[in-house]
Amino acid sequence: MGSISGTNLEKLREGLRGPVVAPGDPGYDDTRSIYNAMIDRHPAAFAQCADVADVRATIAFAQEVGIELAVRGGGHSGPGLCLVDDGLTLDLSPMDWVRVDPGAGIAQVGGGAQLGALDHAAHTFGLGIPAGIMSTTGIGGLTLGGGHGHLTRKYGLTIDSLVSADVVLADGTFVTASEQDHPDLFWALRGGGGNFGVVTSFTFRMNKVSNVGVGLTVWPIDRTGEILRWYREFLPSAPEDLNGFFALLTVPPGPPFPEPIHGQKMCAVVWCYTGDLEEGRLEEVLAVANDPAPPAFHFTAPMPYPALQSMFDGLIPKGLQWYWRGAFFDAISDAAIEVHERYGQALPTESSTMHLYPVDGAAHRVGADETAWAYRDAVWSAVIGGIDADPANADLIRQWCVDYSTDLHPHSMGGSYVNFLGAKEGPERVQSTYRGNYDRLTSVKQAYDPENFFHANQNIPPAG
Repeated sequence: MGSISGTNLEKLREGLRGPVVAPGDPGYDDTRSIYNAMIDRHPAAFAQCADVADVRATIAFAQEVGIELAVRGGGHSGPGLCLVDDGLTLDLSPMDWVRVDPGAGIAQVGGGAQLGALDHAAHTFGLGIPAGIMSTTGIGGLTLGGGHGHLTRKYGLTIDSLVSADVVLADGTFVTASEQDHPDLFWALRGGGGNFGVVTSFTFRMNKVSNVGVGLTVWPIDRTGEILRWYREFLPSAPEDLNGFFALLTVPPGPPFPEPIHGQKMCAVVWCYTGDLEEGRLEEVLAVANDPAPPAFHFTAPMPYPALQSMFDGLIPKGLQWYWRGAFFDAISDAAIEVHERYGQALPTESSTMHLYPVDGAAHRVGADETAWAYRDAVWSAVIGGIDADPANADLIRQWCVDYSTDLHPHSMGGSYVNFLGAKEGPERVQSTYRGNYDRLTSVKQAYDPENFFHANQNIPPAG
C-alpha cells in the first residue's frame, strides 16, 4: 500500500473518462473534504468515475498497483470510510442521475446520486421512497446500510423498496443482483453495507407520496421524561400514516421558531403525516401533541415531501465537526429515559443532538432473515450526534457522545444501524449489528469478495 507514482497516475488518468484528482491538483482539498469536517485524510488520488467502465478500470488499477481502495457515494459517512490516507477513492459522485418510470412505478438511481435528486425527480409523479431526513445524504450508502426515514412506518426501510442493484465486483465482473439473479448478493446488499462490490445503480419500486403533513412540536428540556413516557406508548400504537421522530436539541435562531425560545435546550417530535390533508385534518391529528404537556412551540403545515426532506439541510450543513454513535431499542425504559434526561440537559454545543427514529410499522412486516437488516423487531433506531463548527470542540463533542452512548447501551438491544456506527468501534460491534445474519454475510463475502478487497467500510470479513 502507498502513494501512486507519476507514471501510474498518468495511466489512471488515461484510462478514465472522468477526472482524476491528486495532491497538488486544483481542487484537491475541496475534493477530499466530506460532510464530516472532523475527517482530515489525504488520499493519493480520487478517481471520479463517469460510468461503469470507469468503475471497472479503477478497481483493476487499484489491484494492479496494490493500493488500498475506498468508495464514495454521497460523502455523508460519519466515520469517513470513503477516504483512506495514501489510498485511492473511487468517487461515484459524477454518476448523479435519476430516471423515473411513472407507468411502471420504478426509479433507477445512479450510485453517486443524493436523496434530493431522487425526491425531486419522483415528486412530480407523486412518488417517493422512505429514505433519510436530509436531501444531501447519498442514496448509495444509505440504501446499503438499510435506510430509514419519515416514511418508514408507512412503507418500511429503504431496502424494502429496492428491486435490483447493478454491481461491479472485486474481479471486475458486472452483475445485476435481484431476487431472481444473484439472490444471495441481493440479500446481503440490503443492509450489509459496501462490503460486496461497487453499486453503480439502484432500481426502486416507488411508493405513493406527494404532499405530506408536517409538524414540529417542542417542549422545555426539563419535560423530557414525561414526553418520552408519553411518546413510547403513543407512537407505536398510532396509525402508520403518522411518523414522528423524537429529538433532543438546542433551538436554532431562526424561523419557524419564535425568538423567545432561540438558544434554549428542548425536546421535540418531528411529525410526518401521509393521510388525508383536507382542511383541518392535520391539526386534528397532531392535537395529541398537547396531551403530555403544553408545548413551548407547535407548528403544522402541509408541504411537498421534498420540502420536508430538505428541511434540516441548512441547520446541519457540510463542514461541521461530527462524532456519532447509534443503538437499536425495542422499548424506551425508565432507566433509558433517565439517561436521555441527563445528557439532554448537558447538550455540549448548539448543534449536538439525539434522535430516536421509528423503525416499526411496515418495517416489521419483513422477516429478520429476509434481508441483512437483522433488527426487524426494533422499534427505534437512535443516533447520538456530537456536532459543532469549531474544531477546538472536537474532544468535547466526542466525549459527550461516547459517554452518552456508553450509559445508554445497557438499555438497548445491543446492536446499531450500521450507518450510525462510529469510527473504530471494533468488529464485535459490527457483528452485533447483524445478529444471526452475520455468518451468512461472511459466506456471501467469501463468494463475492474472497480477498476482502472492499474493506474500507464497517467490515465483514470473508468466511474462513
